[in-house]
Amino acid sequence: MTDPDQAALLRAIHDAHSQDLLRYVLRLTRGDMPFAEDVVQESLLRLWRKPEILEQSSESARAWLFTVARNLVIDDRRSARFNRELQSDDLPERPSLDAIGPAVDKWVLSDALKSLSGDHRNAIVRSYYLGQTVADIARLEQVPEGTIKSRLHYALRALRIALQERGVSYA
Repeated sequence: MTDPDQAALLRAIHDAHSQDLLRYVLRLTRGDMPFAEDVVQESLLRLWRKPEILEQSSESARAWLFTVARNLVIDDRRSARFNRELQSDDLPERPSLDAIGPAVDKWVLSDALKSLSGDHRNAIVRSYYLGQTVADIARLEQVPEGTIKSRLHYALRALRIALQERGVSYA
């Protein structure tokens, strides 16, 4: 069978049976139109890949299509994806902005920063909050750049410990 003949047969089967197949699959899927359309399309694609089915009578091809569609729906319903999916007509609430959480975060961070030495706190604030480079901080503090790098390293370590003492954990 040549490709044009195969395409003509598939087109004829599609025209004759696709609407009935869609209605059948819609009943199986309880009206899930997008999924039902996918099942019909996949069934017809599988029929295209089986030219020996195309050569059989129209009723045999119809029975084969309906069987394939039914099996596709059953396979989907047995899959882990479907079992974890929650079907609901109600939309979940949209998350609202949390006004307290960021304020508490700022308070905890501020408290942790206060527990650091002045040099360490200064290095973190200038670097992370004011956006100054190591060279800028070194020039303003009149110390070598290596000293600022060292202060930042130990300041971050001390800040991590101070935050952990306050119950803050990070992944």
